[in-house]
Amino acid sequence: MSTQSATAQTLSLTAAKAWDEVRAAFATSIMVDTSLNSLAQNLDGPEWPIKGKDETPAKYIDLNFEEVAELIQLKGQKPELAERLTGILKETLAFDSPYGEMIEQAQAASEKDNQLLRNLTKLNIPENFPIELASLEPGTLEFCKLEKLSTLGEFAVFAQSMAQAVIVGGDFRKLLNALSHVDEGALAEALPFRRGQKGLHLAEAIALVARSPDAAARTELATTWFHQDIAMIEKELAAGGALDRYFVVLGNPELEKRAMALLRPHLRLPCKPEEKKKSGLFGWLFKGK
Repeated sequence: MSTQSATAQTLSLTAAKAWDEVRAAFATSIMVDTSLNSLAQNLDGPEWPIKGKDETPAKYIDLNFEEVAELIQLKGQKPELAERLTGILKETLAFDSPYGEMIEQAQAASEKDNQLLRNLTKLNIPENFPIELASLEPGTLEFCKLEKLSTLGEFAVFAQSMAQAVIVGGDFRKLLNALSHVDEGALAEALPFRRGQKGLHLAEAIALVARSPDAAARTELATTWFHQDIAMIEKELAAGGALDRYFVVLGNPELEKRAMALLRPHLRLPCKPEEKKKSGLFGWLFKGK
């Protein structure tokens, strides 16, 4: 290989490495769907020569350097434009990163001052508890999905960030007030919370989902979340314990039965010991009896 060829190959590898680094960083940039021509102009550079609404970083960042160069050539441009694309994204990140850090710091400060999050911690209620397992009206659950609120922590951050003029009602307001004022009675109606205690509990979780039309699916989610409780129950059952003892805290015999019926298919119940087969002469005599 000639010295010139070796140099060209080294430059190509360097360009490919630089592209891989910048495209990975740009994947989370708020500018990923911004026009490349706009980005180029913001950097006081020449216009991006390829026209089209889809000419954004998002169009290229899933491709490796060689694929980018090939795509650019198909558009009638020289492959060297790929290196210019790397430069545009790299310089844009230099402006974008401080802004992103500022946003993250503002969010962190907001969460630090969030009374709802502090109350969750005080009650030993995990922030990542699924909102889907809360006892909320279908309309409220749909609202949470639309706002991408999948956990209690996200609910708390969203609730505090709402403008004071925003009026919410129903059980959204009920849960909000329960967390704000640490109303244990209201919390027990919305979450698998046990009055006088801290944390969340599987028995109450199954009791809440037992009242919902999609109880089976939500039980599946509950058993996944409370997997440590499931392991403890299975251990107790294997030692001869009874499942109904775990649900007696509900204080409602009918609800206890429904909850046990929902949970039982998700438990690894101990197998009954097989009756020893009779052997020898007596086994022959009693065969078939």
